[in-house]
Amino acid sequence: MAGTRIDKNKVIQCELLPSIKKRINDYAKALVCQAPEIGDHGLSELEFWRSGLFRSAVESLRGTQAASMAEKKGFIREVLSRLQQSARINSFEFTGAGDRHDYQIELPNNRKAIIESKGCLDGNNSTVYTRPPNADEFLIWSLCQNPGADPKHNIWSGIHTRLGGKIIAEKERVDALIVWDMLCGSIGRPCPKTRTGAGLFLKGEEFPPPCIYLFPRTVPDPRNNPCPAVWKLHEVGLASALFAEFGGVPADVIDVLLEVRMNGANVERKTRLMRNNETLVESGWTELKRASR
Repeated sequence: MAGTRIDKNKVIQCELLPSIKKRINDYAKALVCQAPEIGDHGLSELEFWRSGLFRSAVESLRGTQAASMAEKKGFIREVLSRLQQSARINSFEFTGAGDRHDYQIELPNNRKAIIESKGCLDGNNSTVYTRPPNADEFLIWSLCQNPGADPKHNIWSGIHTRLGGKIIAEKERVDALIVWDMLCGSIGRPCPKTRTGAGLFLKGEEFPPPCIYLFPRTVPDPRNNPCPAVWKLHEVGLASALFAEFGGVPADVIDVLLEVRMNGANVERKTRLMRNNETLVESGWTELKRASR
């Protein structure tokens, strides 16, 4: 990615502490060393490793964790219930059982906000979404349940590599990205916001305000709309409600500018993260790999 200027420290305020990363790596090494001794499989050490039992068990655990939506649903439901109690939204319903998206929210101005919940954003699943035709607002909500994941890498990867590419190539517009889950502010993922006393308590636990990324109002087009304007916070009702309810400050909101141009027969794109007209992170010009429709 020639010409890219990326300071990942400015992508998001939270971080994966080196001490936590080392602890996870050390435990993983210890687990591998002790694996043949765990359980009553009755295999010798050589037979154990040849059997593939360890790898299969790891994949099974990964699949179980990925498939479990209970915690994610519970967190979003708790937050939306709080907004409803505060009259910042009128109502909400879970729609994930039958639709591609997960939640539909009725805002006080009778607009509909649609939420599609995702994980850590660094995987291809981040691009599996379709904006519903009835959505006045469409938001991606990232809930990363992996305490060992690096949020700075994941958010940049999700915004630049995945969401930005899909928005431009497939014209599937996203209005805002919410980065916020039950691990925010925990030991494994400390948040500087909690040190200032920002945030609220939900069920006895303190949660910092969410990180909000505002996307372009329209789909970038190299010929007719190369660098569209980004939404303002007050124009995205659900993001604004979360910001107000949980005591957000301007530093919690970042603008995502997507710029496109033609280079011969190829479409190239650039991603910039900005706050108060200051560029925090900027990619170089990269060729759009997805086929435009």
